[in-house]
Parts: sequence; C-alpha cells; structure tokens
Amino acid sequence: MSRIGKAPIQLPANVSVEVSKGNLVTVKGANSTLTQQVHPDIKVNVEDGLITLVRPTEQPRHRAMHGLYRSILNNLVIGVSEGYTINLEMVGVGYRAEAKGQLLDLSLGYSHNIVLELPKEVSVESKTEKGKAPLVTLKSADKQLVGQVAAKIRSLRKPEPYKGKGVRFQGEVIRKKAGKSAGK
Repeated sequence: MSRIGKAPIQLPANVSVEVSKGNLVTVKGANSTLTQQVHPDIKVNVEDGLITLVRPTEQPRHRAMHGLYRSILNNLVIGVSEGYTINLEMVGVGYRAEAKGQLLDLSLGYSHNIVLELPKEVSVESKTEKGKAPLVTLKSADKQLVGQVAAKIRSLRKPEPYKGKGVRFQGEVIRKKAGKSAGK
C-alpha cells in the first residue's frame, strides 16, 4: 500500500494547478511554470487547494506509479513556490570557479579550464572567500534539472578518498582512506 501516493499535496496560496487532456499537469507559481505528463491510468484531482492522485487497481505497477507521480507533482509545487538550491564546493589547491551569465568557467587542476553552458532554467553564482573553498550555487524551480546539472559538475572531478580533493556537495562527508604509509 502506497503511503506516499495517498498523501494529498497542499497548494500554497500563490500556486495554481491545471490538468488538461492527456493528463498533462501544469503548475504555475510566482517563480515559474512547470509541466509534467502523468500516466493515463493515474487520475489527478484538484479540489479545495489539494491535489490527490487515485490509482485504478492494486497492481504493483499502479502502486509504483501512484507514489512516483505524487512525489513528482509535490516537487513541482515546491519548485514553483520556493525553488531548489544546490551548493557545490571546489576543494583543492588552485581550484576556481567563475560564473559569467549562463557560462561556468571551472579550473579543476587539469591542463585547461572547463567551460560549461548551463540551461536557461538554472541560475548560477560563484563565490570565493579567502581561506575557504570556492562555492558554486545553482538555483532552479526544476528539481530534476538542477540535480542533473550539479551531478554533471561533480562528475568533472569527483572527490578522491585519500586527500578529499574534488568537487563535492556542501556538507557532503568524504570517507577518507589511510593510504599506504599508515600500516608502518
């Protein structure tokens, strides 16, 4: 029994939801507008500031879709009302990040700088303070998109387990290994 799928989604005051033909759900808020195609078997009801989802049967695939689409629609509502923010730290000597509009220029210890062009839905800021690792802040209303962009940036130089250098999420704990000199 899907407990997540049964929970109704509370709509904030400044968010409106519209369900059109073909189960296309459009969520409009102060920040942006997001859409999501919902499987035709799952019924989406919008009443009295609540979104509820109903599944037709107890089949495992319907139960799985029930919870999945409820979580996706909840993420859309949160995204258009508050938005999502991900912070990345560049830990390492000489690692730098500079944001120029939708371009992110990264210096991660390679022989060349890496320049990434970010989607227009994602805004980026970079901050460098003396004595601290450079910080890149990604903001967007789309949780999936901002997470994908953050994962792409992190994949350019994953944190290594011996010194902990690399690109990591802020607050991420890296389990360090002792190295070969620890056994002596």
